[in-house]
Amino acid sequence: MGVAGATTDRTAILIAGVAGLVAGALSMATGEYVSVSTQRDSELALLEKERRELRDDPVDELEELAGIYMGKGLTEELALEVAQQLTAHDALGAHAEAELGIDPDDISSPWAAALASMVAFTLGALLPLLTITLASADVRVLVTVVSVALALALTGWASARLSEGPPGRAVLRNVGGGLLAMGVTFAIGNLVGTQV
Repeated sequence: MGVAGATTDRTAILIAGVAGLVAGALSMATGEYVSVSTQRDSELALLEKERRELRDDPVDELEELAGIYMGKGLTEELALEVAQQLTAHDALGAHAEAELGIDPDDISSPWAAALASMVAFTLGALLPLLTITLASADVRVLVTVVSVALALALTGWASARLSEGPPGRAVLRNVGGGLLAMGVTFAIGNLVGTQV
């Protein structure tokens, strides 16, 4: 949108659009990789600490687990029985889930998160890239704004349906944010394009 605000040259718009798509996809993937790696490192460190505590002080750990279940409403006797049975079955799993909210068998993968983020960004960027480069110069901005607004409305509605939230708010948030971003970007491109 910024380059379309500065020029009507389809080649310049396409080059900038492809470069923006690649840079954005790689940036999103890198950011997600770093974020999930940090989360994974924290989870693994907490699990290692829990392993040590279970090895070095199993009695206190059993009492701690029983205390968690008593805090959830079980009687002391039942909480201790549950803690004993879960500890006998999978001590680390029971303690990690109850104390830390972590499933030791389901630690986040930074590579999967990075790939998902990169693919999502790429798919989201293809619609505006295609519409702004394929439409004729006299309608390319309008066609892009309308098609992106419709896509944002659809994704807002779909996300609200999946999360069982109110669709109106999600649609307005998506469309409003997208229109604001496109408008600001176009205005900056138009301003810079007329000054250069």
